[in-house]
Amino acid sequence: MNRREFLEAGGGILFAGVSCAYAGHLLTSYATKTTGEDSPAFGKKMGMVIDVNKCRKGCTECLKACKAENNIAQPGDSRWDVHWIRKVTLKDKNNTNVPEKPVVLLCNHCDKPPCAQVCPVQATFKRPDGIVIVDYHRCIGCRYCVIACPYNARYFNFKEAEVWSNKGYPRRTHGVAEACNLCAHRLEIGDVPACVVACQNIGAGAITVGDMNDPESDISKLIANNSTKRIRMDLGTEPKVHYIGL
Repeated sequence: MNRREFLEAGGGILFAGVSCAYAGHLLTSYATKTTGEDSPAFGKKMGMVIDVNKCRKGCTECLKACKAENNIAQPGDSRWDVHWIRKVTLKDKNNTNVPEKPVVLLCNHCDKPPCAQVCPVQATFKRPDGIVIVDYHRCIGCRYCVIACPYNARYFNFKEAEVWSNKGYPRRTHGVAEACNLCAHRLEIGDVPACVVACQNIGAGAITVGDMNDPESDISKLIANNSTKRIRMDLGTEPKVHYIGL
C-alpha cells in the first residue's frame, strides 16, 4: 500500500478489530465545571504528532506501555484482544526501493467524532479540551461507535483484563466499547501519556502530545515547522493526530 492509498483508505488497513467499578478519574475533573476560565480544559485543544521518521521498526514499547498503564484486556486471542494503540507497516507497492515505514495508529480524537454522534446514550463524548472519551457507566454495549469509527480505533470489551497491572487505574468489565483517551488521567496531573514516556525512554521521541491552541507548545511548533498529514481528512471528522513523514 502506498501513501496515497493509506491516507484514502485510512482505517481499512487496520487490524480487525464497561461499566467500571467506580466512575473513575477520567471524568472527575470535568464533572462540574466544564466551561469557563476556571475549567482545567478552558481554551485547550489536545492533539498528537507522530514522527514516522523517528518511529523504530519492530519497536513495541509504546504498545506495551499503553497496555500496562490502562489495564488493556488482551487475552491472546485476536477475536477478543483490545488495542488502544497499534502499529502497521506502510509499503510502496509501486516502488520496492522505498523503505517500509512503521505507522502508529490510534483514536484520532476528532473534532467532529462520528462515534459520539451515533451513541444513543451519549456515553461517548468530546471533552472541552478535545479528548474523545467513554463514560463506561453509561455505555450500553450497542457497538454503534465501533461501526461508526472510520479509523477502526474502537474496540468492544468482550472479556476483562486478567492482569491488573496498574492498580491506580480502573479495569473495565466486559460489555463496553473503549479506545485511547490520550491518558487523560495523566494529563490532568501534568504528566504525559504512557506511550510518549515509553518512546522518550528509548531515545526515539516519535510521539508528542500537547495543547494545539498554545503556540508555544512543542506540538504546535512541530505542526508549524513541518509538513504534516492526517488520515481521511476527506471525511470531515477533523482528526487531531498529525503525522510527520507519512
